[in-house]
Amino acid sequence: MSGIAVGEMTFEQAMAELEQVVKQLENGQVALEESIALYERGDALKKRCEAKLNEAEEKVAAITSDAAGAATGTKPFDAQ
Repeated sequence: MSGIAVGEMTFEQAMAELEQVVKQLENGQVALEESIALYERGDALKKRCEAKLNEAEEKVAAITSDAAGAATGTKPFDAQ
């Protein structure tokens, strides 16, 4: 596990650590208490990944385009 708090991780960092957690749990070579801690960490990492993906989806959805399909700005900045 990294020393970075889950809430401060980028999507890529959280996904990479989540993959490690899943591998450890699938391996089955960890004690019960450690498995529980890994599961809890994995759940937090999954939620972080979901939040970052939702943020990205909202940014993409906010991009506006002209009749030719060229990006013209984003909704929050183009308020008139």
